[in-house]
Amino acid sequence: MIQDVDESLRALVKKDALNGSKAEVAFDAPTRDWASRRNTPTVDLYLYDIREDLEQREVMWEEIRGDGGFVKERRPPPRRFKLSYLVTAWTQRPEDEHRLLSTLLSCFLRHPTMPADALSGALVEARQPILLNIALPPPQDRSISDVWSALGGELKPSLDLIVNAPFDIRIAIPAGPPVLEEPRFTFARPDGEAEDAVAAGGRSVKGKRSAAAAASGAKPVGAPGPAGPREGRLKPGERVDKPGVVPEQEEVVRSGKEKQPGRILRIHGVNRS
Repeated sequence: MIQDVDESLRALVKKDALNGSKAEVAFDAPTRDWASRRNTPTVDLYLYDIREDLEQREVMWEEIRGDGGFVKERRPPPRRFKLSYLVTAWTQRPEDEHRLLSTLLSCFLRHPTMPADALSGALVEARQPILLNIALPPPQDRSISDVWSALGGELKPSLDLIVNAPFDIRIAIPAGPPVLEEPRFTFARPDGEAEDAVAAGGRSVKGKRSAAAAASGAKPVGAPGPAGPREGRLKPGERVDKPGVVPEQEEVVRSGKEKQPGRILRIHGVNRS
C-alpha cells in the first residue's frame, strides 16, 4: 500500500503541480549529504511517520455475497493509516523553492482526496477514498524541527502532507451453508398434552397426550371437577367468544428478505380476560 501511495503522489505532483517542468520527484531523506548532491530542481516527498487512524477503525466484518445473493465469506474491514510526508523544494535559489512550494500547496488544496486518474496499484480498487491533508498543525508529541534535527540537516521551508489511506487485511473466513428449512416449534400444556406444532408455512399438527401424564391419571386442565371448569380456557368445540376468554392472538416475527426469507416464528395464545 505504501509504494502505491508513493506512485500516486508522484503522478499527482507531476501532472498538477509541476505541469510539465523538468523538476524531479524524489522520496529520499533530505539529509545534508543528499542535498549537496542535488544539481537539478527537485521536489522531495520524504515519508517520516506512519500511524493508524484509530478514530476511523471499523469493527464490523464485511459480508461478501456470491452470484445467488448468499453470503459466501466474511472479511475484516480495511484499516486506515496516516502517512506523513515532509514536502520540500530544492533549487539553486530560494525564490524558486518558494514558487515550487506555493504550487505544491495549491495542488494539494485543490485535491482533498486523491483523484482517480492518479491512483496506482491496489489503490485503484480501493473502496474508500484516499484523503489528503496539507499543512495541518503537527501533533503535540511531534514537531517539524524535531524531524530536521533527526535528519541532521538545516531547517528550511517545508509542507507537512498527511495521506490517509486504507490498508486491506487479506483474511477471509468462509461462511456456513445457507439455512433453507424453516424451524418448527412445539408448545406443551402443563397436563402434558402438546399444543399445535406450528410451522412457518402455517401447517399445524395436533400432539398427543404424553404417556407419563396418562399413566399418572392426571386430570386434564379445564376438565370438570370440584371447582368446575377453569376460567379462561377453551374446551374442544367451544366458541372463541366465550365469556371470560380473550380471543386468540397471533404474533409473527420475521427475518431475512422477501426473496431470501429467514426464520418465521408464529406464537398463538389464548389469555384470560
